[in-house]
Amino acid sequence: MPDHDFYQTLGVPKGASKDEIKKAYRKLAREFHPDANPKNAQASERFKQVQEAYEVLSDEKKRELYDRFGKNYEQAARAGAAGGGHPFGGGGGGGFNPFGGGTPVDLGDLFGQGGIDLGDLFGGGGGRTRTKRGPARGADLKAVVRIPFETAVKGGSVDVAIERNGAAETLGVKIPAGVSDGQVVRLSGQGAASSHNGTPGDLYLTIEIEPHAYFRRDGANLLINVPITPSEAVLGAKIEVPTMTEGRMVVTIPPGTSSGVKLRLRGKGILDPQTNQTGDQFVVIKIVVPKQLSEADQALYKQLAASEVSPRTNLW
Repeated sequence: MPDHDFYQTLGVPKGASKDEIKKAYRKLAREFHPDANPKNAQASERFKQVQEAYEVLSDEKKRELYDRFGKNYEQAARAGAAGGGHPFGGGGGGGFNPFGGGTPVDLGDLFGQGGIDLGDLFGGGGGRTRTKRGPARGADLKAVVRIPFETAVKGGSVDVAIERNGAAETLGVKIPAGVSDGQVVRLSGQGAASSHNGTPGDLYLTIEIEPHAYFRRDGANLLINVPITPSEAVLGAKIEVPTMTEGRMVVTIPPGTSSGVKLRLRGKGILDPQTNQTGDQFVVIKIVVPKQLSEADQALYKQLAASEVSPRTNLW
């Protein structure tokens, strides 16, 4: 018999209960089972040690002799048998142990009484009792759809090319208003068909939004840069500004407006699907200075410069 300690082999203290021993044994048996470790000699040897330790410690009489005599428990058992009768009870036959040894091992004891299929546990076929399963569900599919900026804001329909059930298809897909770039939209039941009369899988569409020529997005808000002249900034003006939902609108530029000022158009942004609230549109003012001036315009700017107060006065 090997010199290793059976309690150490199972990783339990000497006073461990039957349940603790059984629990430790099941865990180690699963871990080192030959089916789970093919062609692994170390795991195979460890599995044999676990089996031997459990065979002794799970039997009250064997465990009592082992606790008294240690590695010499087998000699004590033989001596008891020679003196009359089997020290562990019963005759000399015993059941079939598929892992070797004289005491039969119940696979139900090893894996629990729930009818676990060894094929499910270790990846092989066969077993005691297979759990019934319903028809296999069809596979989920993934695709990327690139949509115009305006469709992302207002919603609409787009065509999506996918390969489903071995054939190329084009689906008309409705895009909800307010979708975001990178958002994944799930289309229930639009995936691959089941090969066993089960439910089809789902189709997952990743949204990519094309950039707009002059609008950009900040959450549920829209921003647009609007150029104005220096005189419009100084004197104020009324200008037309495009919107995504209502065409062009007239916006008032207050006198003395600086570049970078944002003018709010309430409710002219994007519908937020989470809150069902619509964001705003911001008109971002950009003062554009002419690159070329006539002599008359230059003279006017010189007169203006002579009377201007620098905005940097007393700043630093």
